[in-house]
Amino acid sequence: MPAATEKKTVPTRGKSNGAVKADQLLQAAVGAVPGGSSRPGQEAMVAAIDKAIREREHLLVQAGTGTGKSLAYLTPSLLVDGPVVVSTATLALQNQLVEHDLPRLAAAVEPVLGRRPTFAVLKGRHHYLCVAKMEHADEEAPTDTLFDDAPPKTTQWLGEAGRLGKQIQRLQAWADKTATGDRDELDPGVDDTAWRQVSMPARDCVGAQRCPYGAECFAEASRARAREADIVVTNHSLLAVDMLAERHIVPPHKLLIIDEAHELADRVSSASQAELTPEAVERSSRRARTLIPADVAESLAEAADALTVGLAETPAGRITAGLPELIQQAVTLTESATRAGLTAIGEVKGDDPDPVRKQQAKAALGDLNDTAQRLLEESAFDVAWVEKSDTGSGRRALVVAPLSVAGTLAQGLYSDRTVVATSATLTLGGRFDTVARSLGLPAAVPAAPADPQSPASGDGWTSLDVGSPFDYPRQGILYVAAHLPRPQMSGLPAGAGEELVKLVEALGGRTLGLFSSRRAATQAAELLRARTDLPILLQGEEALPVLVRRFKEDKASCLFGVMSLWQGVDVPGDACQLVVIDRLPFPRPDEPLAAARAAAVDAGGGSGFASVSVPIAAIRLAQGVGRLIRSTGDKGVVAVLDSRLETARGYGAFLRKSLPPFWYTTRPEVAVGALTRLAGSGQ
Repeated sequence: MPAATEKKTVPTRGKSNGAVKADQLLQAAVGAVPGGSSRPGQEAMVAAIDKAIREREHLLVQAGTGTGKSLAYLTPSLLVDGPVVVSTATLALQNQLVEHDLPRLAAAVEPVLGRRPTFAVLKGRHHYLCVAKMEHADEEAPTDTLFDDAPPKTTQWLGEAGRLGKQIQRLQAWADKTATGDRDELDPGVDDTAWRQVSMPARDCVGAQRCPYGAECFAEASRARAREADIVVTNHSLLAVDMLAERHIVPPHKLLIIDEAHELADRVSSASQAELTPEAVERSSRRARTLIPADVAESLAEAADALTVGLAETPAGRITAGLPELIQQAVTLTESATRAGLTAIGEVKGDDPDPVRKQQAKAALGDLNDTAQRLLEESAFDVAWVEKSDTGSGRRALVVAPLSVAGTLAQGLYSDRTVVATSATLTLGGRFDTVARSLGLPAAVPAAPADPQSPASGDGWTSLDVGSPFDYPRQGILYVAAHLPRPQMSGLPAGAGEELVKLVEALGGRTLGLFSSRRAATQAAELLRARTDLPILLQGEEALPVLVRRFKEDKASCLFGVMSLWQGVDVPGDACQLVVIDRLPFPRPDEPLAAARAAAVDAGGGSGFASVSVPIAAIRLAQGVGRLIRSTGDKGVVAVLDSRLETARGYGAFLRKSLPPFWYTTRPEVAVGALTRLAGSGQ
């Protein structure tokens, strides 16, 4: 039986007045905001989480944009004894909670609780300044690591070295006054090359006990603060590493809140992924060169050369019938050479002359050896593929990742704590089942015939959809261009381009274009620039934050881009009143993980397309469509230029059920008329 089904004792609430209720904290929090009031969905979410905490039952909560879900999960968390961990999808959301939501909440509930709640942020070790690394920061060589060979001293190198030296000098000055060592507090910031000179990845760290600067470690201090806080805010990537590697980074806790839970499985997959590259093998050899015999160093060089040849001769894509001969030989050489290097280095001891450097060398070789062994095992539970840059002359890598992480999550996520997973996108096709399976929860119990609309639940978990405060049928239109031909080739079809021009001209800008490929986005931008005088902003031509700011400020502008815009843009108000999606965002056939997972379902007698590709498209589409309505006053049109959303039997209806309930039409004159009225009203 999965750990999710176990019943455990109720958390003690000894940190606060036992008579205080979660709804009282919510009222205090919203009352502290001028004109603030709680919302029905928010109140329902607070009640459901409070019940889940008391009954130690895991909970999935879909809370639409505008619900106020952060406040809804934070207020009941304050009544749990011991730290409560909140995991977010991105550092941006992490910072929003720590810098804005939690300080306001703590001040608002202090009179009710009789104390001021505390909170802390917990990030990966590489986000913090490393005092040991600072002592060796190199002002001259702009290399990836302190121990790599310096590049030839060209004019460009000298310029880079001078710039890097200035950044490190600023970091050294900041190190003398910072209380946290958190990179996000450095303003203005430094580039990644400079930061790598003064930070330490977790795998390279010797640990506070063996490090001569352990007592001054900023990362260790952040963990100590987290152990004492009421609320600890972290991110999915660190949560995944903590769970997979059992590093005990996150403090023991009885309640885990997973925000943007639809992204957790992908983050765990990324944390479980490993790769081999010739550059990594060469880098490990340079790091270890003073610690290993010459013949071992030569073996590492041979392994790097073999891997270069093997990757050059092997086409990009998934490896389906065992490792190709050249790749097999290269991986075998890598495993043997790295194993010999690890033996030569031996154990890292506290009295070593330079334990930090020795640990870095050992960690680099250890990672490569683990990856090589994993690839040679050719486990049925792993997927391997060759990855190459689009140009063919850039990055080349041999990658391995788990076929599924649902089992990993089932075993590692739910024991000894209650889990509340929330997002605006947890139901696909109107049901929680698909996301629940991806999160490793037991299968949902079929709904009773008398109540087919009852919330989904399984052994040890239940669900709730609190809806959204937005009036989607009145605020927005979902227009599907059903008259267009089914998209075939990559890029922007001529018919879709004409439809795009017509829609954008009717509104006069204010358009966010979400495209399935960079080629399609570029073609759309070129078309609009040729046919209109509107400012067209294209992702990749400037830094994304700059483009988004210009899009918000200039209502005549259009912003076109690819997948990172589907989730990362929040533009409430009339600066964005048209969202155009060129085609349904199914995974590409050459996406190795999606293809392997679909093939596994097919082999088991199911439909890989229905079980894998359609859910991926549903989540992506819902995220993209969600860019339109961001506040109660927003109005506009979502235009999908892919007729399959209307015409495809089966999955078209499933995808539509996964979207907010906009007023729906396939008539182009309705969409154009609505946009023309919006342009004329000045709203």
